[in-house]
Amino acid sequence: MGKYSGKNAVITGGGSGMGFAMAKLLVDGGGRVVITGRSQTTLDAARERLGTNAVTVRGDVSALADLDVLADRVRDELGTVHALFVNAGIATLTPFESTTEEVYDELFAVNVKGAYFTVQKLAPLLSDGAGVVLTTSVANVMGIPESSVYAAGKAALRSLARSLSRELLPRGIRVNAVSPGPVDTGILDRAMTEEAAAQFKAQLIADNPMQRFGTPEEIARAASFLAFDATYTTGAELAVDGGATQL
Repeated sequence: MGKYSGKNAVITGGGSGMGFAMAKLLVDGGGRVVITGRSQTTLDAARERLGTNAVTVRGDVSALADLDVLADRVRDELGTVHALFVNAGIATLTPFESTTEEVYDELFAVNVKGAYFTVQKLAPLLSDGAGVVLTTSVANVMGIPESSVYAAGKAALRSLARSLSRELLPRGIRVNAVSPGPVDTGILDRAMTEEAAAQFKAQLIADNPMQRFGTPEEIARAASFLAFDATYTTGAELAVDGGATQL
C-alpha cells in the first residue's frame, strides 16, 4: 500500500514540468490521477511514463466548454476527487511598454480565469476534507522586470486561495497555494529567445540565496503536503523558492 493508495487527484497542466512531477509522485505512491494539457503529444508522452493509473484529457482551461468536458471525464473515471492541483499556466514575459492587449488577455484568461473556473467546475466532485492547491509564483511579491501582467495574475491567484477557502470551508475543503521560485521546467526557453533565457536564468541563480534552481520534484512534494498532510492549514501560501522571498 502506497501513501496515496485510494486517493484520486486532478492536475491541470499535468503533462510536463511541475504538474507532471506532481502526477508522478502521486502515481508512484499508488494514487490515481487525471491530468490535463493543451498538447495531445505531451499528454501521450506523460501517459506512457505514468502508466495505467493516469488518465489524460486534452483541453484549454480558459475555455469553459473544455472544463465541462474535464469535469464529466473526471466524474466517469474517478468519481470522488481528494486533491485538485490547479497548476495550468503560461508565462509570457514582455516589457511594460510593449505589452499588447492580446498578451494581457491571454495571460489572465489562462492563469486567472482558467484557475477560477477549474475550481468551480470540479468543486462538486471534491470530497469533504479535500485539498485544493493553486500554483502561484514568487513574482506575486517581487518586482521582476518584464513580468507585470504575469505577476498580477499570480497575485490574483494568491487572493483566490483566501477567498475560495472561505467559500469552500463549510465542506471542510482546504484551499492553499504553493509559490515556486525559479524552477527550470523549460518554460523560459519557450517564452524567450535562447540568449535571453540563458541570461535570465543566470541572473535568477545569482540572486537566489541557495544559488540554484529548484526541481519540479521539490515543488511536487510541497504541493502534496498542502493537499494531503496540512489538514489544519487553509488560505495559506507556501513559498518554495530557495529563500528568495524570505532572506
